[in-house]
Amino acid sequence: MNLHKKIGATGAIGLGLGLAVLASATLPATASDSDGFARDSVAANSAAFGIQNNVLARGLSQSPVAYGQLPLANPHGGVSHYGYNTANGGPLTQDPHEAFKTEPDKNVYLVFGGVHYLYQGHEGGPQGYVTRVNLDEKDPAKRVTLIADARSDGASVPNFDGITWDPFTKQLLLTAESAAPKGGVFALGLDAKGDPVDGKLIPLPALGSGGFEGVQNDSAGNVWLVEDIGGAKVSGGKVPNSYIYRFTPTTPTDLSTGKLEALQVSAKGGTPVTAKQLAANPSDPFITDLHTYGSSFSTRWVTVTPGADNGATAAAAAAGATPFKRPENGVFRPGTKFGEFYFTETGDTDKTSTLPGAFGAVFRLSQSSPSATTGTLSPAFVGDLAHTGLDNIQFQTPDKLLVVEDAGDTLHTQRDALDSGYVIDVGRTGAKAPTATRWLAEGRDASATYDHFTSPGYNDGDNEITGIHVSNGDPSSAGILGAQLPKAFTDGWRTFWTQQHGDNVTWELHQSAQHD
Repeated sequence: MNLHKKIGATGAIGLGLGLAVLASATLPATASDSDGFARDSVAANSAAFGIQNNVLARGLSQSPVAYGQLPLANPHGGVSHYGYNTANGGPLTQDPHEAFKTEPDKNVYLVFGGVHYLYQGHEGGPQGYVTRVNLDEKDPAKRVTLIADARSDGASVPNFDGITWDPFTKQLLLTAESAAPKGGVFALGLDAKGDPVDGKLIPLPALGSGGFEGVQNDSAGNVWLVEDIGGAKVSGGKVPNSYIYRFTPTTPTDLSTGKLEALQVSAKGGTPVTAKQLAANPSDPFITDLHTYGSSFSTRWVTVTPGADNGATAAAAAAGATPFKRPENGVFRPGTKFGEFYFTETGDTDKTSTLPGAFGAVFRLSQSSPSATTGTLSPAFVGDLAHTGLDNIQFQTPDKLLVVEDAGDTLHTQRDALDSGYVIDVGRTGAKAPTATRWLAEGRDASATYDHFTSPGYNDGDNEITGIHVSNGDPSSAGILGAQLPKAFTDGWRTFWTQQHGDNVTWELHQSAQHD
């Protein structure tokens, strides 16, 4: 995701973090809520008010596992807290000269030697870094550890967005969402105890450099990348400018060499749709067709050869790949043997856009295998004003897909609604829109409300939903997301999300209200 430009708002500014007491409300559970997600939507929180609680659907509750002001057990310079970099000497919150918020982002849950860990990259502040939350540790001073804030080549560390665990290389893979040459993929090795091997982030130039956000492994050892770079502004929106990539390593245990490819989509007549075509006409009928239920398009992977700056974006365009309107994240559907890959498209995040596809979508890429050269693309869910800025994505069950919004402050005000999390039943396909049930109506915490009015400019205003993650923590290749059928809240399966910006709280969801 991107840090959005702030705008004015109305509402009171509160004091304190309001973590577990004022951060959520939940409706009573019913017998029909077998997986913890209600069949009826809760109402979205209004953007016109100041501090507001999160509201969860009936049958759900949550508890904080980490928060921004939690000090690191091993601080290093300005990298001092879970959600703050204090290099500028500012206080942690609610001050015109407050410290940099570092924005813990995506989550990866892994179990090593019986110890339960949650790993994150950080995408804000002067530099990125990687933290590990020990979910079993009761002492707050020991709960969060800094595991990497330096590169193996000595260069500056970029901010990180996406993260996943590669069981073949035994590395965390982190993505930097920046244009070449600052973007790209970095690796951090972990040992059998879940500790960093040497604490150095290793650049992986073979995967190219670009605005990569989503990163995901498949069963063949390939690495899938979802890019988020907005194109030129036109008609209140943006020209499609981001690609879906697949990297096939020479050997799954080594990501230093291999083949980088990008997805090419053909129009109904069989002609590949290119960046040049969509730049010339951002209202091309193909974009309308692409966002129409019941449509289907042939796909092919084309080889990408980055140039001198290792830039993947320009190389994908040159290779004839098809750009999208800011894809964000992707995940494989469980039970399909990695034959179905779902990815979100954020869209233009502006109500005034008159371009087709302005509100984004969730797309389904179907292939005979994860390494197949051809496939079929179709829309699984088409966004609208009430459901847009689609970002993080994760399967809670084989059919129920969790999708969360990052609509941005501008769109929050335009529609008078803050971000929400939805569950979409992708088991129902066809020409009709599936139901999007709101399981989370995100509020706005005290620090985010303060930032909305008074931030010095380097911290964001409204909170954002990110890091939605469902896993049983299996670090083997059998534990790759999509390899096993998720069992909601049972048999070791756990669900997390991060309320980014503001207090930067990472939550664990529970099926009952006992932790509320």
